[in-house]
Amino acid sequence: EFGLYKLGYPNAEVKEGFMRFLVPYYTAIDRVNAPFQIQRFVKEVRSGECESFIQRLKSFFAGTPYEMVKDLENHYQNVLFIICRLLGFYTHAEYHTSSGRIDLLVESNDYRYVMEFKLDGTAEEALGQIKSKDYSLPFAMDDKHTFLIGMNFSKATRNIEKYVIEKR
Repeated sequence: EFGLYKLGYPNAEVKEGFMRFLVPYYTAIDRVNAPFQIQRFVKEVRSGECESFIQRLKSFFAGTPYEMVKDLENHYQNVLFIICRLLGFYTHAEYHTSSGRIDLLVESNDYRYVMEFKLDGTAEEALGQIKSKDYSLPFAMDDKHTFLIGMNFSKATRNIEKYVIEKR
């Protein structure tokens, strides 16, 4: 009805390949703990635990080999887009509104995350853009809890440098 889908594995071989080869390559989590960590991330997003899932993202980025990180804002946007999409959330990059584009929009059944990213800027600047362009206005009349998240990434640390969260 709402265009939401839960992604799964088509068979045991694909699941094993994903868990054994891809997850360990992109995270510092071994294959025994990977399913547990993924479940925790999903639970945090579904239940509106912004602080926890952002800390989990920081850990994820810290485990990414530095050669793979590009000095572009859209590198981080793409990584977050892929993570959230693979975990089955409604995820939209560059969501168009009448006043601009939201860098990343992620939705669960009860929560919505409106995210703006900066690279070597400030998290406050990112949140200010969300507010000044009123990116949450298209969702003002529905029942979901909306979080506005301004996030700054650092070229030096290749990670989330700072973030600010505001609940609407």
